[in-house]
Amino acid sequence: MDIDSIRREYMRDGLKRSELQADPMDQFDQWLSMATKTPMSDPTAMSVATVGENGMPSLRTVLLKSYDQKGFVFYTNLDSRKARELKQSNKIALLFPWTNLERQVIVTGEAEFVSTAESLKYFLSRPKDSQIAALASHQSRPINSRAMLEEKFLQLKNQFKSGDISLPSFWGGVRIKPVQIEFWQGRENRLHDRFMYTKDKNGEWSVERLAP
Repeated sequence: MDIDSIRREYMRDGLKRSELQADPMDQFDQWLSMATKTPMSDPTAMSVATVGENGMPSLRTVLLKSYDQKGFVFYTNLDSRKARELKQSNKIALLFPWTNLERQVIVTGEAEFVSTAESLKYFLSRPKDSQIAALASHQSRPINSRAMLEEKFLQLKNQFKSGDISLPSFWGGVRIKPVQIEFWQGRENRLHDRFMYTKDKNGEWSVERLAP
């Protein structure tokens, strides 16, 4: 398939240094708020990159579930590939691809696992079927068929038909503590606006413009 001719211009307004918030988390909050008000699928979806024991990267898309000054949080099976890799190396990167706004946000930093109390609070807020699915799936492990997975789900659904589900020991949250956050705004003629926030050893943020 010929794809080299697929292109379009980015025609939205640019991003000026004077418009940026001093704190990148405030800037992220502003951009995410706009993304949630723009027609798009899953504005909280983010690609998460981790590094394996052999130095090879791996990538997947998950949903952001909370964020604050401490960082960005998602939840996962703690025996999954991403969790196993984060136990070996806590280096991590995120990408929010808001293509409908001709924007993206790239976060690099270090990961830590959130407390059991924090994981429990979110787990209990999930629909019961989602809780059951977390129990049924040994994430990232080979399975013989989808039918086996669905059978396990139905067995657990019947088992917990009238009872509460406890937080599985293999399920929890990951917090990404950012050290750099880049805000990218598409511009005409590919002269995009890019601003990189970097945190210093004292926890203070600085920002600079990058060439596109």
